[in-house]
Amino acid sequence: MTTEELIEKLGWIQNFKCETPTLEIKSAERGCPKHLYDSLSSFSNQDDGGIIIFGIDEKQNFKEVGVYDPQDIQKKINEQCLQMEPVIRPQITVVEKNDKYFVSAEIPAADISDRPVFYRGRGRVKGSFVRVGDSDEPMTEYEVYSYEAYRKKYQDDIRIIERASLASLNQEMLAEYMGLLKKGKSRLAAIPDNEIYELMSIKKGDAVTLSSVMNFSPYPQAYFPQLCITAIVVPGKEMGEIGNQGERFLDNQRIEGTISEMLESAIQFVNRNMRTKTIINPQTGKREDRTDYPITAIREAILNALVHRDYSIHTEGMPIQLIMFEDRVEIRNPGGIYGRIRIDQLGKVQPDTRNPVLASELEVLKITENRYSGIPTIRKAMQAYNLPQPEFLDERGSFIIKMYKFGEENSATEIENLEDRELILYCKTPRTRKEICDYLGLSSITYAIQTHVMPLVKSGLIKMSIPDKPKSPKQLFYSE
Repeated sequence: MTTEELIEKLGWIQNFKCETPTLEIKSAERGCPKHLYDSLSSFSNQDDGGIIIFGIDEKQNFKEVGVYDPQDIQKKINEQCLQMEPVIRPQITVVEKNDKYFVSAEIPAADISDRPVFYRGRGRVKGSFVRVGDSDEPMTEYEVYSYEAYRKKYQDDIRIIERASLASLNQEMLAEYMGLLKKGKSRLAAIPDNEIYELMSIKKGDAVTLSSVMNFSPYPQAYFPQLCITAIVVPGKEMGEIGNQGERFLDNQRIEGTISEMLESAIQFVNRNMRTKTIINPQTGKREDRTDYPITAIREAILNALVHRDYSIHTEGMPIQLIMFEDRVEIRNPGGIYGRIRIDQLGKVQPDTRNPVLASELEVLKITENRYSGIPTIRKAMQAYNLPQPEFLDERGSFIIKMYKFGEENSATEIENLEDRELILYCKTPRTRKEICDYLGLSSITYAIQTHVMPLVKSGLIKMSIPDKPKSPKQLFYSE
């Protein structure tokens, strides 16, 4: 960071008076903060890194107090960085403003193979942190494990299941798989079946693997009761809303079976709870029946969850969640994004595969193509239906797909409302709740936000500066 950029950043802080997911503020008027470890860890463990700025007192309404000694604080910052594992090399900048000194420490993102970065004095589990909104939160044991699993290339899909045996599998399904596997492979076909079972990780010794249980067992949930799908229909747009007769769910089903059986049952559940409307195709002029969501997109999203969820012991008690709201479908699967890929790269670059053996078995069974085409297929199907592009979220050990059923024509109608359009323009500069309330000429901040702003947030027309903490008092609302 140049001195000019630091001066500009100081001005931004005075304007917005807040911290962000990549910005932490420390006073340091009377000395260097003794515990920077939380922020050093959390910034290192996120792809964007982060910046710590010293010399601003948040408790005094972000007053510029300056640092006690620009030379000594640099030494103290580096000392704490040396106590991290692996060691952090910050980029430090010093600037003078109004006879006061300010210091910034840019914390680079660690390579994913080096994460989690942690404070040695607390150890890997207790000393690893993650940035949530504008705060540093301790990593869960699973979050720490997920980095280790990638670094050491654990294959949880082929961990052995002691209670299961080859004889406990559905022999017809296994025979079908073996036939498809050998087809067109003369050398493989010449190998005895028992050796193929070992070679293809169907079994290890006398025990079978998890992928075999999930694909070929008559009832996989006998071994893993929660490796299933819980599917519900909510009578509203948020969890907790109730129907006209006090019902919490309009439909509620626990979906079990093999992966292929759960896939088909989940699709049937969505089909049962979708409306079908008749439209006029603008290109052909013919009447067509169309469901709320393209079933192709629904299938790919559910299959993505079943194939790429985490199957480790840390998440085997967590089912996949399929939730149908009034305005959207959400599919939540345990296990965040795996490997180096980022949310903005989904469907554009080839990702690492968390469960390669399980995915290969499903490819042989012709359930999945295993060509990384799922997310592009979802996007194309939603576009063909004139629906918004799906949202993909990675939230602390869960991967979430949200698909909305309102079309572009609905969004256009909303923007045609003059008051909404002017509010969107007003929010080109990030605004606080009170600023928006005053702009609208209303007396209740809660009413202003819930009635005028949140519908535009849900439509994607206005965004939140701290989306992970919607109720944060530091929340800003802005439009692009």
